[in-house]
Amino acid sequence: MFRISQFIHELHAPTPVRPRRNPPGPVVIWNLIRRCNLTCKHCYSISADKDFAGELSTPEVFGVMDKLKAARVPVLILSGGEPLLRPDIFEIAARSKTMGFYTALSSNGTLITEQNIDAIGAIDFDYVGVSLDGIRATHDKFRRLKGAFDRSLAGLRLCHEKGLKVGVRFTMTQDNAHDLPALLQLIEDEGIDRFYFSHLNYAGRGNKHRADDARHRMTRDAMDLLFETCLADQHAGRHREFTTGNNDADGAWFLRWVEHRFPDKAGHIRAKLEQWGGNASGVNVANIDNLGNVHPDTMWWHYTLGNVRERAFGDIWADVSDPLMAGLKQHPRPVKGRCAECQYLSLCNGNTRVRAQQLTGDPWQEDPGCYLDDEEIGVTSGAERLKVTPWHRIAQV
Repeated sequence: MFRISQFIHELHAPTPVRPRRNPPGPVVIWNLIRRCNLTCKHCYSISADKDFAGELSTPEVFGVMDKLKAARVPVLILSGGEPLLRPDIFEIAARSKTMGFYTALSSNGTLITEQNIDAIGAIDFDYVGVSLDGIRATHDKFRRLKGAFDRSLAGLRLCHEKGLKVGVRFTMTQDNAHDLPALLQLIEDEGIDRFYFSHLNYAGRGNKHRADDARHRMTRDAMDLLFETCLADQHAGRHREFTTGNNDADGAWFLRWVEHRFPDKAGHIRAKLEQWGGNASGVNVANIDNLGNVHPDTMWWHYTLGNVRERAFGDIWADVSDPLMAGLKQHPRPVKGRCAECQYLSLCNGNTRVRAQQLTGDPWQEDPGCYLDDEEIGVTSGAERLKVTPWHRIAQV
């Protein structure tokens, strides 16, 4: 995850640069259930509105939570499918809070209603995230359900009224990029605490639709808009969080934006970006699916490291006999092609590896999702792979 707000803050209130350190355990995104009431176009878990056999029982979930605590996992993000369809979700969430985990709920929002908002509020989730794919018509088309947008927005409002920290997740493709400005206005109007911009990753149902991935030009424009929006937000004294995920080239693009907008701060920002360290799949972020399989992150469901029914999570996570995990934990990673030559490797860490793996079969090949061209990343060998015009600026916010 790239925390735009944190780095924008560094422009005005710089903090000391310290050695890069990993937390004691990874953030765990836990897909407790695969069932979902929606069939979204870009779903990485390819969920459906039916029961899936073999899912972890409540006692099994509790046992895994004990092992996660032993592995010093600090954060549990309870996801699905739609986690609110799991009958024991509040029992699981309450135990997570009692055990001291930072506990988040990742929902599509349509099932957050007047009937269960008191139970949601009683858990006191540290964070509730709801996905929106644009404004009403666009969102409903992506979610394949008329009225989904209104129901999700109503769910967000109920959580906000309960005093819960709420956020909106947005996965951009060519089919919804036009809605980004309106969506940013919506989160301001609604007082939403966090906006998470997700790049389309080639996994699950999203892999089938990778031809719809936003063109690199759109990605650059979207990043510029987010940077300027966050900057204006902080200038106005607001403290909303803006973050991105699934494309760590965002850090390199941010540095180039800083060089253009605040050249005197570029050295400090580069040092802070290197302290951040870029992609953390297999290191600081982990995924457990509904069957108990462990993956390097949520986009690696086709690659299993082990199962929590058979081995303790901590043992699975520390095992570098697996070649993918050995490479992911290596620093710098054994990347190839233009990624190996890139001047930003120390702050990007080779980006998410799943796109290269899905397209070439080799997780260490250059990342096809990087939206900087050869000249920008300092690569002089080989043919230019991305044709773009020189630095393109959108109107400043």
